[in-house]
Amino acid sequence: MGRPMARNSSSRTLLVLCVCAVSCAAQGQANAPQSQLAQTQETPSAQALQAPNIVIGPGDTLNVQVFDTPELSTEGSRVSPTGQVSLPVLGVIQVAGLNTDQAARRVESELRARGIMVDPRVTISVVEYATQGATLLGEVKVPGVYPTFGGRRLLDIIALAGGVASTAGKLVTIAHRDDPQHPVSIALVPNAEALGTQENPIILPGDTIMVGRAGIIYIMGAVNKPGGFLIDNNEHISLIQALTLAGGWTQTAGLSKARLIRKVPEGHKELMLDLKHVLNGQQSDISVENGDILYVPVSFGKNLAYRGMEAVIAAAQTAVVYSSSSGNL
Repeated sequence: MGRPMARNSSSRTLLVLCVCAVSCAAQGQANAPQSQLAQTQETPSAQALQAPNIVIGPGDTLNVQVFDTPELSTEGSRVSPTGQVSLPVLGVIQVAGLNTDQAARRVESELRARGIMVDPRVTISVVEYATQGATLLGEVKVPGVYPTFGGRRLLDIIALAGGVASTAGKLVTIAHRDDPQHPVSIALVPNAEALGTQENPIILPGDTIMVGRAGIIYIMGAVNKPGGFLIDNNEHISLIQALTLAGGWTQTAGLSKARLIRKVPEGHKELMLDLKHVLNGQQSDISVENGDILYVPVSFGKNLAYRGMEAVIAAAQTAVVYSSSSGNL
């Protein structure tokens, strides 16, 4: 009786192993499409990192391939100043202003329209752009033309130029070579911690990047940190905020005799200010503008006379310049 029972037990064990093997195989087949789907879903993000298909311009060099018809194909054809390319049999075709896909469709259309081919298949690639690099201007350490190969982005190009200068503002404009009349404006983040939110577009051959200059205001006289302070050109700084940038006023400051010197088309204009009334809310706080000089004299009770507008302007021109981010607004 023992031997038959052993055989039955072995049979059951073998059956269980077979069922497990079938189940694992089925699960592997079910997981395989999911893995393939995951790879497919990753593809668009990888494609998004590639440079867009930019338009063809005068001076670019093209390769035109007509499938299975080498006598109609050509390599190294340069686009003329009028935006045309000369092709075998077809002759001159207008391609400037089109991207490579659009230009290929135009060549196919011409081949069909002229009865040369019934179902042509054309591919066009840009071998060399007339302007291979992007021009970086403005407030960077080394302005110039920088290569754009490999889908370089805005921050990459700025890094190649040694970074932004100390006088740089927050605004960067990018003029694309195919649409120079409509530049794109981008704001640079103020610190490294916010780099994850920085807009960082791909820079294309022929693009022009302009890093704007920051505005500057001068706070002179009886303040704790006199000098020039960089502000963004579209940033609004009030009189009280300006004093805060300069670390506040000294104990001997004559706040009621402050002066604001502003550059106007005719030269400079001097405005008398009573900062005591502004601080007490008896007078509205006004905004200072790029190039303004706020002068807080020493109290006349200390028997020190006003230096005069020209002397203040001269002192401002030699003042130490600080970044507004170093102050507390």
